[in-house]
Amino acid sequence: MLPALTADQLSSLKNTYLNILALFLDKPLIESRYLRCLLKWGFQLQVGPVDLSKNTDLSNIRFSLPNDKVTRLEAIYHLVYMIYLDKVVEDIELEVATIYADKLGFKPAVVSELFKSIATVASDTNKPWNVREEVLEFLKVHNL
Repeated sequence: MLPALTADQLSSLKNTYLNILALFLDKPLIESRYLRCLLKWGFQLQVGPVDLSKNTDLSNIRFSLPNDKVTRLEAIYHLVYMIYLDKVVEDIELEVATIYADKLGFKPAVVSELFKSIATVASDTNKPWNVREEVLEFLKVHNL
């Protein structure tokens, strides 16, 4: 079981979700399979009007590339965590994750390695979830 999220952690997940959404909304056409995946994550995170209040309409959401490697890897970690929330990993979710990882400058293999990392955190329920700590350890172990 995954550790419970704090309000700050949930907010970080939602910000990553909105950045992924912005990446796909920037395309002239979104394939329905991507849209279904993005909507699923939005429902799982309970994204609502308050979360969108910064953007009065979805056309104002813009993708932003995080400046440093740790922050970019944290964003992918958030995405992998979102995929893991319902414990059902769909091919399209992995495809979206690899597209996002590539956009952030990482190889697709990073996604599968992060899945392993999150599965380890999920099995250790006594340990509080600290994304930055997990990401720094991941970078060190994988020489990224």
